[in-house]
Amino acid sequence: MNRCKFAKLIITSMIVLLLTGCSLKKEDNYKLDPENPTSIQIWHYYNGQQKMAFDKLVKEFNDTVGAEKGIIVEAFSQGNVVDLSEKVLDSANKKVGSEDVPNIFAAYSDTAYEMDKLGLLVDMDKYISKEELNEYIDEYVEEGRINSKDEFKLFPIAKSTEILMLNKTDWDKFAKATNSNINDIKTIEGLVETSKKYYEWTDSLTKEPNDGKAFFGRDALANYIIIGSKQLGVEIFSVKDGKVTLNIDEKVMKKLWDNFYVPYINGYFASSGKFRSDDATTGDILALVGSSSGAAYFPDRVMLNDNESYNIETSVFQAPRFKGEGKYAVQQGAGMAVTKSTKEEEYASVEFLKWFTDKEPNIKFSIASGYLPVKKKTNDLDVIKEVMKKDNLSLSDKVEGSIASSIEQINSCNLYTNKAFDGGTKARQILEYSMLDKAKEDSNKINELVKSGTSKKDAVAQFNNDKNFKTWFESFKAELENAIKK
Repeated sequence: MNRCKFAKLIITSMIVLLLTGCSLKKEDNYKLDPENPTSIQIWHYYNGQQKMAFDKLVKEFNDTVGAEKGIIVEAFSQGNVVDLSEKVLDSANKKVGSEDVPNIFAAYSDTAYEMDKLGLLVDMDKYISKEELNEYIDEYVEEGRINSKDEFKLFPIAKSTEILMLNKTDWDKFAKATNSNINDIKTIEGLVETSKKYYEWTDSLTKEPNDGKAFFGRDALANYIIIGSKQLGVEIFSVKDGKVTLNIDEKVMKKLWDNFYVPYINGYFASSGKFRSDDATTGDILALVGSSSGAAYFPDRVMLNDNESYNIETSVFQAPRFKGEGKYAVQQGAGMAVTKSTKEEEYASVEFLKWFTDKEPNIKFSIASGYLPVKKKTNDLDVIKEVMKKDNLSLSDKVEGSIASSIEQINSCNLYTNKAFDGGTKARQILEYSMLDKAKEDSNKINELVKSGTSKKDAVAQFNNDKNFKTWFESFKAELENAIKK
């Protein structure tokens, strides 16, 4: 054979190989076999209706795409998110009595970050294309890049944001009597003023002085401080390459204090039950800011006592923001991390996550769980209703209102969550409880002073002053600095 013919043969062979390679399915490269399927295990924290919805979708996958490709998914609830995190980390550290690490586990970025430091997480960039990733909301993908190498290690599957939920029935009575405007509660400053007005109005309805009722309560005070600071131009936890810079601005914190601590000690805000939906159920508050995924828990009926109750209507709005400041809103909801195993199991794991976040499965889960779909095209109420109609699904008015308000907020705001860092869990706990515990403690002291004969105005004045704020601020700042020290 002469050189020319040999060269032609080589070129022809290369073309054939290329064409053949293009015709191969991806899964062929990972030796997936429907006759001998690859089994993967998922740990999550879903319970009740959310667990039922997730299990139903896992079965749908196993019966269809999984059967076709040779993938079997087994899903196990591990209690709540704290229980799940502890169990995952115990498994990773091979604690006595712990189970093997699962192929997939639900996690917030802090837990994923800890697992990644142990070298256990898969960079999913190798199993998903840039074109595929571009289908997801950008901020959700960015959150999944948890380390300095910018590797994609936390897959978004269901998200939430914060919303304002309102007992419209009792609001209407209050608004009619006081000429209050619903638009006032759409800013944080307006919400505080309205809460004061509501306290004074309810106080006026009885002969007893100082027995006004709180208007508002807030779940997740850490979100208020993080997002509120961001709206006011300060990023509390600035993280780069896994290293955090703490930015605590005294003027910003004073504004956050004035719009939470001060109305709280005056009785305009409250937090009595485990969640603010509990307080709304007992009629102790009319409005709350909480996760959109918790909309279903806002009451349909107020239970004043064992003998008095009444039905209420609900209105849902975007979470209030500081007037005229940056349009930032919280993004939350755990993602899914894939642990290192065989290439076949890793590939199968990502294939399931991609399927789960396709239009119909993801919307089905969103409807059932209260979470939001994660792709750009499914972040649309009309698209959601299309799937609902097709599958004969329905939503309560308050959950539909939650989804609609959440989508509006996602489309109109910059979504934000800070990157994970060493000491991040402890630091967030400080944000969650420091100001709240101070407000509760001082509120109780004020109530005792009033009972002993001090006027409400004078009692509040003992705590609502610069000295009290400064003392708290210095302690708060020191706690945070200590939390992030290595």
